[in-house]
Amino acid sequence: MKVPFAALLTGLVGLCPSFAAWAEPAQGSFVASQRCEAFQSIRKQSNPDGLEVQPGRRYEVVEVNKRDYDWLRVRMPDSATPLRWVSAGCGMVEGLAFNTAQAAQPAAAGDICSRSDQHDGYVLAATWQPGFCEHASYKGAKPECEGLESGELQISHLTLHGLWPNRQSCGKGYGHCDGPGLELSTDTLAYVRPWMPNFRYGTSFGRYQWDKHGVCQTQMDDDAYFRRAVDLVRQLDESKAGQYIVANIGGAISRRGFYQKVEEDFGSRDAQNNFLLICSGKYLQEIRVSLPRELKQADSLVGVVDGRFAASRARDRSECVADRILIEAGGR
Repeated sequence: MKVPFAALLTGLVGLCPSFAAWAEPAQGSFVASQRCEAFQSIRKQSNPDGLEVQPGRRYEVVEVNKRDYDWLRVRMPDSATPLRWVSAGCGMVEGLAFNTAQAAQPAAAGDICSRSDQHDGYVLAATWQPGFCEHASYKGAKPECEGLESGELQISHLTLHGLWPNRQSCGKGYGHCDGPGLELSTDTLAYVRPWMPNFRYGTSFGRYQWDKHGVCQTQMDDDAYFRRAVDLVRQLDESKAGQYIVANIGGAISRRGFYQKVEEDFGSRDAQNNFLLICSGKYLQEIRVSLPRELKQADSLVGVVDGRFAASRARDRSECVADRILIEAGGR
């Protein structure tokens, strides 16, 4: 029996290690926001015909390199080798869904880690926006960063990255549960916008946060979820630890000094285990706070945590390690 050349080529590509055998099947759309190379191989960065995605064009997504993806494999209809890898930072993803039946992961773990209400806590991720925008490789996909650079935006407080339901046994893999789409009210959009500056330019990042994290809890609908997340990041910003950062914009803080402020806020040294500082080199980018599963209504994070301190601090390869941490100033 003759095998069509295209099918043979597909089979050979599947055997080639440069084509990321660890990728996970996915379906959705990728809308390019800039010209970026479309690689045959991520590892080799091979692109023999110089193919690029074009701004404003929509491409079919067929795979991602991992659940918390930074590369997407898209179909380029005008190419002889149409399946190409593109950096996720080159555009926006819409309607992404995973084909869990084909995913190479243990069935039980995959079920738990993508099933709603299986979380044992939350992580509040608060961004120091100037530090992120100045030192992260966002490749033009963050209009709020362009606004900071141009002086259109002036940001002098912590901003909301996300509120993530978390299950310790899943590591960073808890997410992408089934749930409703994002439909925020006009009032909620206005409530969120000052604390999540990407919302000044659209809701694509908010939709990503909801689809990946928000739907994994059912205690709050989308409006209540984003409002609660804003309240929590505001409480962090108003805490002694948060104001220690704000007071040193354009200068530096001490890592030890920050954790001392946390201890003063909560009246316990154990509270330091709930906080993690994330840096890009020596610059602050983010603060992550571990919160209990029951998010109690309270006037401060002290009441929300309610003495439920983590046994040890979370680990991350981007954790700030030096004592001196620079606090980038935003805007011109």
